[in-house]
Amino acid sequence: MAMPSVNTAMVTSALELPGYRIVKNYGIVRGIIVRSRSVIGNLGAALQTIVGGNITILTDLCEKTREDAFELMLQHALQHGANAVVCMRYDATEVMQGVTEVLAYGTAVHVEPIA
Repeated sequence: MAMPSVNTAMVTSALELPGYRIVKNYGIVRGIIVRSRSVIGNLGAALQTIVGGNITILTDLCEKTREDAFELMLQHALQHGANAVVCMRYDATEVMQGVTEVLAYGTAVHVEPIA
């Protein structure tokens, strides 16, 4: 069962959420995932590079990693009492060869509909 989190419709990369006004700012929230590629994943990716085009094994790994970091950020926002996240961004850093950190971050806020 998934942990409760902020509704994804209440997350934006913009400075504000259209139709809502920010009534409280809780500060920066984040979700961090550190992943490595498996030996099998490396082999599959190497084989896909021979053919060329989209390396689906790595695309799927990246998408899942970003999804997990995003969900952790939403949970962190909820822990602070937020119902929305503005200025949301992703960042990625290779920590060591084959190991990547993906960070989802933004500003946790409480919003109310504009009347």
